[in-house]
Amino acid sequence: MSENKESLVNQILEIEVRMFLRVPTADEPSCRAHMEDMELHRRGQFATWSEKTCASYLEDLRRADAAGENLMTVKYARMDDLIPPRSRNPRINDIATRFVEWQEAFIGEFPNIMRAGRDMGDFTNYLKSELETYSDATLELLWADVEACRESGINMSAEIYRYLARQSGYESLEAMERYLG
Repeated sequence: MSENKESLVNQILEIEVRMFLRVPTADEPSCRAHMEDMELHRRGQFATWSEKTCASYLEDLRRADAAGENLMTVKYARMDDLIPPRSRNPRINDIATRFVEWQEAFIGEFPNIMRAGRDMGDFTNYLKSELETYSDATLELLWADVEACRESGINMSAEIYRYLARQSGYESLEAMERYLG
């Protein structure tokens, strides 16, 4: 990751963590006790994005923060169907469809890594709810990233987990899969 992109990702995570910690909940979610894991997974996601997409999403976060809006609260409220859809941009379904395909392929190839992961219904709901918090500009840039990966034969889900495997000390996804088997 370039130095500039790493700086963008660090700024994104700073805002996201602050927002995440302020999401109102009836019960304390277990993921708050494992913030390092959440940050690592988010870092892996952003590692697959272009620098332009990261910069656009950072602007989304800054705009929302300046307006007093917590995008993490919006995402989780959408996941629980507590609020109506925030966006009807068709790119949301385009991006989600591609990621579902990639995720299913990844699960088929690396079932041990994904054993404790979200089922596909939860995965899709989480993804679409998050995508609804992105601006139209960010969605278009992310779609360009997704299409560039598809055209190059790259599975972005696999790339996220490849990053996570390396950061967790595994030499490869295959080594992680064997270890977890």
